[in-house]
Amino acid sequence: MKPIFSIPVRVYYEDTDAAGVVYYANYLKFMERARTEWLRQLGFEQDELVRRSGVLFAVRSITADFIKPARFNDLLQATVAVQRVGGASLTFAQTIERDGAALCQGEVKIACLAAGDFTPRAVPRDILERVEAHRLT
Repeated sequence: MKPIFSIPVRVYYEDTDAAGVVYYANYLKFMERARTEWLRQLGFEQDELVRRSGVLFAVRSITADFIKPARFNDLLQATVAVQRVGGASLTFAQTIERDGAALCQGEVKIACLAAGDFTPRAVPRDILERVEAHRLT
């Protein structure tokens, strides 16, 4: 599946561990940034969704394969592709790449929740419509 969205991510010194490579948890942060920017590109700000629709998105589950290390000052690409759309969830395939080579691949399931009590809620129709309009399968 081709990514529908990607952002550049520069590796800063703070992203690395004592061995000089990106600390594994930071790949998840890079993926989070890409999903946030993807949502923004669709025309939605997460804080506005809480105010307007009363929903928020939270990670339900994640799997990640760490393939090769990234190092300080590398310029990476964090990609986002929609894998599945559920009634109250979205599942993404995400990759962190350097020069077209995958360094980390993940599958991230996001739950749509009511902002007040964190119970599952349907993904708002306007988001689903834009997701489907931009989906490449």
